[in-house]
Amino acid sequence: MVCTMAFLRALLRTARMVRHSSPLSAGPAADDAVLLDAPDERLSPALVAAALGDHEPAAKLLATTRDAADWENRDRYLDRLVAFARNRDGWLVDWLAAAPRDPDALLVKAELSVRRAWESPARAERLREVAPLITAAADADPRDPVPWRLALDHARGTHATHTAFESLWEQAVRRSAHHYGCHVAALRYLSAAWYGSHRECFDFAEQAAEDARPDSLVQALPVRAAFALLLDSQAAGRSTSVLEERIDAAADLAIRLSAAYRPGDPWPAEVRNLLAYVLLARGRWAEALHQFHLIGQHATSFPWSSVSDDALGRFLDARDGARLQAASLTSLRNRADHGRPRGHYA
Repeated sequence: MVCTMAFLRALLRTARMVRHSSPLSAGPAADDAVLLDAPDERLSPALVAAALGDHEPAAKLLATTRDAADWENRDRYLDRLVAFARNRDGWLVDWLAAAPRDPDALLVKAELSVRRAWESPARAERLREVAPLITAAADADPRDPVPWRLALDHARGTHATHTAFESLWEQAVRRSAHHYGCHVAALRYLSAAWYGSHRECFDFAEQAAEDARPDSLVQALPVRAAFALLLDSQAAGRSTSVLEERIDAAADLAIRLSAAYRPGDPWPAEVRNLLAYVLLARGRWAEALHQFHLIGQHATSFPWSSVSDDALGRFLDARDGARLQAASLTSLRNRADHGRPRGHYA
């Protein structure tokens, strides 16, 4: 299936239309201090309780995000709860038994089922079988964009046509015009690995970032497109020279986004980890090292798990590499300055 520019324009046009209409509703941490995907103070008690078989804190957490229409955190917390449930789902089974129509329980069930289907050799067939679970989660709370993000991921795996995907996209952005997860799902659909190309990814990501608020994580879409290109080019042994200006522009935009948040903030941690990877790939050592300073102890699986089975080890190695390269460049500059004539007033 070849992604057409008409389809790309349709996705962006729909998002713009919805945005203008009324909605439906410090320095690097020590190695042993760095934590991979560390939960925040709201998620941590829910995970601890789930480990003990108690679903109530997780239910309360997701209900709070739904009541507050806090869709970004809702998606993040869902991701972590489902990751835990993949190996220990007794608490979810009990939750569904106690409240089979709970919108939050239905959402966790749908996400978990989709992830398990993605792991199956018969992926497309298994995904089609779990489609009713996504519909049930979406119907449980019509305001919620997160089931529609899940529907977009599902559509990619079932080889949905552009028309079908565009219809789901419209429903998603109608509920939350700047929802980061929905935009990431669309970017994946447009990727060279699926139904588009690197250029189409950049076109979509750059336009979406231009339309987004300055502090929105959607501003990080271009650097995600850059990462996908770098990863694909490295695997195939191809040059990225044709799109290097767009890669650097994406990194510059992500640097400005990162600067809008305080050092050590867990909210932009994944964006900062991704940005550090891209900066390292571009040989921008000092800027990469600065991002590691801002990351602090908040290492994230993405992007490091994409290039290594040991995500934390790869993060620490990358940080050490940035430190050494930046120090080496500083030393070279100092030696050059030392040998330069300084003039009368130096």
